[in-house]
Amino acid sequence: RPRCPQDSSEEPAAREPRLRDTPEDICFEATANAIALHPERPLLAAGDVDGDVYLYSYSCTEGENRQLWSSGHHLKSCRDVAFSQDGQKLFTVSKDKSVHILTVEEGRLETRFPKAHGSALNCVLPIDHHVFATGDDGGAVKVWDLRKGDAILEARQQEEYISAMTVDGNGKILLTASGDGTLGVYNVKRRRFELLSEPQNGDLTSVVLLKRGRKVACGSSEGTIYLFNWDGFGAASDRFALRAESIDCMVPVTDSIVCVGSLDGVIRAVNVLPNRVVGSVGQHLGEPIEQLAVGPGGTLLASSAHDQKVKFWDVSALHSLVVDDYRRKKKRGGPLRALSSKAVGSGEDFFADLRDEPEEAAA
Repeated sequence: RPRCPQDSSEEPAAREPRLRDTPEDICFEATANAIALHPERPLLAAGDVDGDVYLYSYSCTEGENRQLWSSGHHLKSCRDVAFSQDGQKLFTVSKDKSVHILTVEEGRLETRFPKAHGSALNCVLPIDHHVFATGDDGGAVKVWDLRKGDAILEARQQEEYISAMTVDGNGKILLTASGDGTLGVYNVKRRRFELLSEPQNGDLTSVVLLKRGRKVACGSSEGTIYLFNWDGFGAASDRFALRAESIDCMVPVTDSIVCVGSLDGVIRAVNVLPNRVVGSVGQHLGEPIEQLAVGPGGTLLASSAHDQKVKFWDVSALHSLVVDDYRRKKKRGGPLRALSSKAVGSGEDFFADLRDEPEEAAA
C-alpha cells in the first residue's frame, strides 16, 4: 500500500482535494472502546459504548473518509473488535456476553454465540482461520473452533478481568493479561492451561510480543512495562517505569518499539531493551486513550479516546530509529520529544529530534 505523500507547500488548484500526512479524525456519537485496522486494506472497525459497530474506509485525501456500514446487534457496550487474519471477517465481543462474527464486506451477522461466557466479555483474538480466543470480566478464557461451533478449551485461572491477549507466530501459545497482575499461558494445540506468572504491581492491561517473539512486554495500570523472556513466564526478567499515570493499551510498531496509550491522553513511543521513552507520537489532550491499532506495514497508528474521536498518526519514522545504549545526559522531567508533526510541541521537521546532536556539541 503506497504511503501518503507529504503535504505540499504550494496552494493546490481550486477544488483539488488536499493530501494530508494522515487521514482526518473520525468522530463518533459515543466513545469507541475498541478499534482495529484491517491487515491489508485502509479499513477501520470500531465498537462503541452503545454496542454499535462501524466500518470506515480511511484515506489521506481530505474529505475521503467514508462510513461503509454500521451494525447495532449488541445490546450493551462493544468491548473489542478484531479482523480475521484473511481480513474477511470481523469478530466483536460485548458486555452482553455475546460473540458476533460479521462479514467485512457488508457487515452481515454470520455467526453468533449469544451466551458465550458467564460474565461480560472483554477481549477477542482470532488465532487462525477456524480458531479464536475470548476473555471475560471474571478471568475466564475460552478458545473456540468454528468447525465445531463450540469452545475447545475453557479455563478460569486468573482472578480478575482478562484485559488483553496475544498468540505466538505458530498459533500455539496463547498469553492472557489480567487485572489480577498475572500473565496466563495456555497451550492452544494441546488445549490446556500451562502456568501463571507471579503477580506484578497493578493490573496488567496489555501484552505484546517483541524481539522476534523472544520477549513479551506487559503494560500495567501503574505505568510500568514488565518484560518476560519467552521461556521464562514465571517471573518478569525486567521492568521499566514510564513517567505516565498508567499504561492502558499498547501495540508493537517495530520489533523493539511499542506505542502506549495512557490516562493522560498522550501516546508515547517506547523502545524496549535498551528501555527508553523515545517521545510522543500524538495525543488526545487530557482524554484517556481507550485503544491503539496499527495499520498494514506499521506506518500508520490509530487511537481512540474519550473525546469520541479516532485519530491517525504517522509512525513511519519509528522504523528507521536506532536507539543505542548510550544515554545523553538529559534533564529529568523535560517535555516529551515530539515524534510527529501532529504531536504537541513539534515545530521542526520530523527527524530533527531523532538525530544525535553533534552541532550542539560543537557549539
